[in-house]
This record gives sequence, C-alpha cells and structure tokens, in this order.
Amino acid sequence: MSRRMVHRGPDDDGVYVDCEVGLSLAMRRLAILDLVGGAQPMCSPDGRYVLVYNGEIYNSQALRHSLEAVGERFSTDHSDTEVLLRLLMREGESCLARLNGMFAFAFYDSAARTLLCARDRMGIKPFYYTQQDGRFAFASELKSLLMLSFVRRDVDHQVLFDYLSLLYVPGEQSILSSVRRLPAGHCLKYSLATKAVEIKSWWRLEYTPDRAVAKAEWPALIRDELRQAVTRWSQSDVPIAVSLSGGLDSSAITALAVQAGLDISAYSLGFEGPGEAAWNELPLARDVARKWGLHLHELVLRPEQTLDALPRMVEALDEPYGGGLPSWFVFAQMAGKVKVALTGTGGDELFGNYGKWRALEGGPLARWRRTSVGTIDRECFARDFFNRFYYFPDAAKRDILTDGGAACRDTAALLYERFNAQPQISLRDGVASLDIGTQLSEEFLFMTDRFSMAHSIEARTPFLDNGLVDLVRRIPADIRTRRNDLKYLLREAVAPLLPKSLLKAPKRGFVIPFGLWLRGPLKSQVEELLGPDRLRRQGLFKPVFYDHYVKPHLDGRADHTQRIWSAMMFQFWHRQFIESAGTEVASSGADALARA
Repeated sequence: MSRRMVHRGPDDDGVYVDCEVGLSLAMRRLAILDLVGGAQPMCSPDGRYVLVYNGEIYNSQALRHSLEAVGERFSTDHSDTEVLLRLLMREGESCLARLNGMFAFAFYDSAARTLLCARDRMGIKPFYYTQQDGRFAFASELKSLLMLSFVRRDVDHQVLFDYLSLLYVPGEQSILSSVRRLPAGHCLKYSLATKAVEIKSWWRLEYTPDRAVAKAEWPALIRDELRQAVTRWSQSDVPIAVSLSGGLDSSAITALAVQAGLDISAYSLGFEGPGEAAWNELPLARDVARKWGLHLHELVLRPEQTLDALPRMVEALDEPYGGGLPSWFVFAQMAGKVKVALTGTGGDELFGNYGKWRALEGGPLARWRRTSVGTIDRECFARDFFNRFYYFPDAAKRDILTDGGAACRDTAALLYERFNAQPQISLRDGVASLDIGTQLSEEFLFMTDRFSMAHSIEARTPFLDNGLVDLVRRIPADIRTRRNDLKYLLREAVAPLLPKSLLKAPKRGFVIPFGLWLRGPLKSQVEELLGPDRLRRQGLFKPVFYDHYVKPHLDGRADHTQRIWSAMMFQFWHRQFIESAGTEVASSGADALARA
C-alpha cells in the first residue's frame, strides 16, 4: 500500500506495527518542513501515541509557542507533525478547531486501542476508508486500498448515476461500493476492540453577515487577510512556485507572494491550436510576471500531449472525473524543480460562485421575494439550478443505464437536500455553501490534490486559509458579489497589485476544448469504448447510448460533448481499475486505455 503511493512521498517512508492488536500504519513523506526532524510515523516519548499525517498546519509555530507556554518540550526544531501530535495528546479531537491548514491524519492511542482520524475543514486532503469482514483500512488514495485483496471492486450504481451529471464523484461514497470517503470537516473514531466506526462533523461553513462594517472597508480587509494567508501558506524549507493562470485569483496570489519577499517561480499554460484562442491566458500571465519581475515558465499545450498523458491522469485520479485537465501539465512542468505550488483555487467559490444563484433569484421583481434558501422548492431548484449547470438530466440517465437507475435517487435531489438542509440564509450564501461543500471539495480540490501529488508536489490554496474564509463568510452577500459583476469586490481588493490588462479581462475557464477532439484524434477510441458491443458486454450502459448520443455527435448532427466525455472518462477509469489489476500505471496514449 505504501509503495503504491510513492509519488505522494518519495523522500522517506516509515512503518509502525502493533502485532498484539493487529494494527499497521505506514507513511510516505514529501519533506517540506523540518527536513531532518519530521519523520513519520511519529510516536510520543512514552510510546503510547502514534501519528501518521498528510498535509501542513500553517499556524504550527503559534501553536508550538502556546504549547511551550504550558510546559510542552519539543524534540524537533520546527516540525508541524510534532505540534499536531502533542496537541492531540493533550486535547484529542477538540484541538481540530485550532488547526489552520490542510490535513488528513490517523492518531493511534495504544492504551485506549482507538484510531482518531480527521480531515481538514475544506477537504483539501483526501481520506478513503473501508470496513469489511472485521477489517478496517484507510489511505490517502483509493489505489492504495486496492492493493488489499479483500477490497471488492463493484461499481456503486448510485455514484455512477450522479457522476454522469456532475462529472465528479459526490458525497461520502466512492465509486466502489466497498470504499467510503471521510467528508471534509469530519472526524472518524475506530475502536480496535469493538470494530465500531463513529463519524461526526467537527466544522461546517456558516455565513454570519456583518452589517456593522462599512461597504468601503471590505476591500482593504480582504487584501490584508489574503496577504496574511499567502504568508502563512508559504512556509517551506524547499523552493516554492506559483501556478499562474492569468486569472484574477492566481495573479493576486503571485503578487502578494512577491510582496512578501518570497523567492518564487511562476508556471503558466497556454493554448494555440485551431479554435483554442479563447482559452489562452498566456498574454495576461506574462503581464503579471512582467509587473512583478518574475521569470515565467510557459508551456503551450498541444492536443497530442493531452492524449498521451490521459492514462497517467486516469491512474492518478483514482475515480472517474470528467472535468478540466490542464493543471496536470502545469504540475508536470514543475516536477523535479519545486515541491510546493501556490494556486488560486477557491477564489471563485468565495467571491461570486460563477453566478449560479442568479436564476434562482429570478428577475428584478422576483429577486426581492426569493431572499432565502427556504423559498426554493424542488422543482424550482431542478429547473433553475441543476438543469442549467449540470450535464445529464436525471430522466435522460434512466434511459441509458442498463437497470434504468431503478434503485437510484435523482442527483438533483441529492444537491437539493444538501442545499435545503442549511440555515435560512440568502440564496447567494446558500448556493455558495452548497458548491463549497460539493464542487469545490469533491471536484476542484480532488483534482488539484491528485494531479499535484502525482508529480510529488504539494499544492497549496491560500484562499482557503481559515482567517480569509472566516472573513468572507461575514461579508453580506449583496456586498460580496453583484449580479452583473460577480467578483467586483475581490477585484477592488487586489486592483493595486495587478496590471490593468488583467483587471479588464473577462473570466475564462481553465479547460481543454474536448469538443474539438471527440470527432478528431479521439474518434476511434470513442467508437471502441462506447460502441454497442462494448456497452452490451460491460452491462452498465444500454447500447442505445451509442445511437442516441455518440453516433449523432460523430456524424456532426448534434453536440453531445459533455455527455460523451463523461462516459469516456468513466470507461477509461473502468478499463484501468476494474478490467485490469489497477495496481500499476497504464501505458501512454489514449489507445492504451481503449485496448481490450
């Protein structure tokens, strides 16, 4: 299991075994802080407690000082692992609220014979687990659990049903019915004596609008808090880079990192193929780099590069994923040069949320009537949110799945239940809270973690710093975002840091134009993996999927890009993890994934 995740920690590894109770803990280390003294598994001086931990605690020095003030003495110089260990020894799960950073860990108490496992507030770091036949196992990646012979590889039909609409796997259940995922902001306690698992939430996002702050004061407050976040999240004993897309969020991170005196490098990706100019933000990234005197490492992506890397992406992702893939190549550029990369992930969700709340608010008159989450019923939510922003209507999926999705509840119902379970807050806050708890953690942070760690790079997200998130959730929704200028407040906050060309630039998606490829370089793979004979043998999709969606698309009579791409990425995953052993990296090229 440890060797299967060597990419997550190539610098060191360690194992702890308690034969008496039948417990083993293994750790892969990517050495970033306290290179000499942070080895894991880390044991307490008396041997009672053991910690394996993935991530970074960015307020660890302040926590260390507070522990020293009450008598704790540390054996390492500045290891955040030892800080976490000693906090857990003194306070148990109550210390989680004090942690500012990204983490997933397991803390073993040999006297109580319990494991306490937890995941950070926003879900930046992953945690998979399984409990079968009296056995309990966990890992940072699904592929590591698949090294265990007792882990069954049955596809969860509800998850497949949801994935086809969302392009990512939502919720606590993984794509495999035998493996689950610990949700963001939750902890898990496992008793080695009783085999019982207890899961509970230790943090949830709540908006608390503060009208006492004048509207004009928010930009300076945001800029100052973001500056502090960048400084905190830049702690490192190894070189740091920034993933500079040319958008507002990553450009602000870049500027603040330079202002903080950090010696950073910048990496950007561009597109210059036929029909791809709309996605290219390299000129804007160059303007930012020029303003701040940075050397910009550029890569212009060609279609054949993506096709060649697809098998490695699928292997890295662990689960089906039909979203954007370009950041793979940004991290690939950095590999071997740096171990830490700052990203702008989270800025869109905190400020504006892509305007996904606009249709729910309705027109100018209806907007004032629909002020809270509770005014939206299921039909309105499905029509004005789910069907607008997701890729496969629930009814259409029931027509193309072999069992008709008979045992599956609608994906729209899943999102609505999570949306409606929130306190009665404004629609803008409600939609933002929903997306932060689903799309941000389960798609964007999922993808960023897998793609960065596949290249042995730790991606950091300063926008998700506790202090900044806690500030933003105090900003009234009508001040935080505008209907026709979604991120105006953030733009005002960071305007002094950025070139004018970027401040005026429209929002661009950091995506790959798959629609241009499905009828071209990927056509033969589409016909193979989604052909009627293949679908009939596989038994998950009805062969009619080919007739309704694939053939009309390939013939140029319709555009079903997203539906075909989601099915293709599932088939690539199925071939790698279900039909083959799933224990080693696939060969290069999309043809390798398509071969039977």
